[in-house]
Amino acid sequence: MKNLIFATPLLALALLTMAFAPMQPATSYKVNTNQSKLLWKAKKVTGSHEGTVNIKSGNLEVENGQLKGGYFEIDMTSITVTDLSGDMKGNLEGHLKSEDFFGVEKNPTALLRITSVASRGVAGEYKVTANATIKGKTKEIRFIAKLDEAAGTATADIELDRTDFDIRYGSGSFFDNLGDKTIYDEFTITVKLSLVKA
Repeated sequence: MKNLIFATPLLALALLTMAFAPMQPATSYKVNTNQSKLLWKAKKVTGSHEGTVNIKSGNLEVENGQLKGGYFEIDMTSITVTDLSGDMKGNLEGHLKSEDFFGVEKNPTALLRITSVASRGVAGEYKVTANATIKGKTKEIRFIAKLDEAAGTATADIELDRTDFDIRYGSGSFFDNLGDKTIYDEFTITVKLSLVKA
């Protein structure tokens, strides 16, 4: 009984201490644009193309070891094709930058801003909801992201439907009888971020 009487105030003190213990401040990580990569891949009936696009700026917010938010801005004028060479490479890059696709003259940047994050129950893995803005159109998207805070890296595979952003060229969803000229609506972006403390 005496032990119980003695232990009760100690337990209360421990709980009180935990309740008022300072939370770890949020840590902001800046995206190292020189070391980070965005790899894109798009498919058509007769094959596929892939390439890169540069990140202009970005950051991630981490609080108590958990991803909380962030954004990154993409330089759409930097889009390149890596599976072609010579004139074919230049022609496709020019076409992707035209109004048929990303219209980079009027829309030189794209933006992805995280709106909510939920843990998947595995350390460093998250279900992310974000707003993607491409060619002046904004669409809510969802994807799985992985954050390794110790290594300073974050990765994700994001699938987008280009028609959500009014990019309809060669889309079988809007044009009939395209045959083998059909370009699929979905394309993927593989995100590989290198992070440094801001």
